[in-house]
Amino acid sequence: MDEFELIRRFKEVLPSSPRATLGSGDDCAVIAAPEGHFIVSTDIVMEHCDFKREWSTAREIGRRAAAQNLADIAAMGGRVSTAVVSMTVPKDEDVDWLVDLVAGFGEEIAAAGGGVDGGDLSAGDSVIIAVTVMGWCEGNPITRAGAQDGNLVAVAGTLGRSAAGLDLLLGGYVHPSLRSSEDLGELHEAVNIFRTPQPPLEAGPRALGAGATAMMDLSDGLAKDAGRIARASGVIIDIDREALRADEDALAAASQLAGTPALEWIITGGEDHALFATFPADTPLPEGFRPIGSVRACTEGETPGAFMSGAELHGGWDHFRQD
Repeated sequence: MDEFELIRRFKEVLPSSPRATLGSGDDCAVIAAPEGHFIVSTDIVMEHCDFKREWSTAREIGRRAAAQNLADIAAMGGRVSTAVVSMTVPKDEDVDWLVDLVAGFGEEIAAAGGGVDGGDLSAGDSVIIAVTVMGWCEGNPITRAGAQDGNLVAVAGTLGRSAAGLDLLLGGYVHPSLRSSEDLGELHEAVNIFRTPQPPLEAGPRALGAGATAMMDLSDGLAKDAGRIARASGVIIDIDREALRADEDALAAASQLAGTPALEWIITGGEDHALFATFPADTPLPEGFRPIGSVRACTEGETPGAFMSGAELHGGWDHFRQD
């Protein structure tokens, strides 16, 4: 199968954006932006680094690539309009496997209300998926830099599940062929969220409507990403240890099996793509959010950061860490 035929197969399973006035097939797509702005994010998903074929189906890999990009749009309080996706694939790659991956990507984008309106394809040694996603906000986008003294800290979505699922698969505690809740039991949520993250996309626009002062998605872990908001805003973020007990309980079976404290996954584990936000203290939290801490001003001699029980939080994912 040549490149033209492969792209034709891809287009058969990909949705077009409702906002596309000119979709895939020309030198550029044309996407309407009646709000007068659009928001853009990009991410790369690499075989052997971000996914393994023996752990995930092609459709799950495609959905994962879409979900982590959609979470960035939601983290600004936005909704997706369109995405473009470029891939490198081996010349002898199984075509049906590739089409399934692309179909999974398209299904996830379509479920969020967007489309896929362009991309590129090239040959390489392994599968690399480079996604650029675009969206819009009903109001000014939420940044990381607006958290204020006295704000409430809240999160929507799960914490620690993806990291737990990764460790269960890496450690051989779960056979890769197991997928159903019947087979995996209490481990199902963690393994499933690792394979296909489930960011709370609707919570982003709700947070914008409720007046969130800062927000981001937790792609690199609560410690690292809360610290990013704290530093961008010039404040101290205090995480309430007790507010994380429910997450620990949900991970108890995985923790016992793998021998890893659940709190370690919750604090340092990324890729759940939960939404971490700050709100004025007198604002009722929008649907899907739960309080996990508070924001205060830096006292003399303090530098901005995220803390829990008086200790600064550290850890989280770093692509360039060497250990």
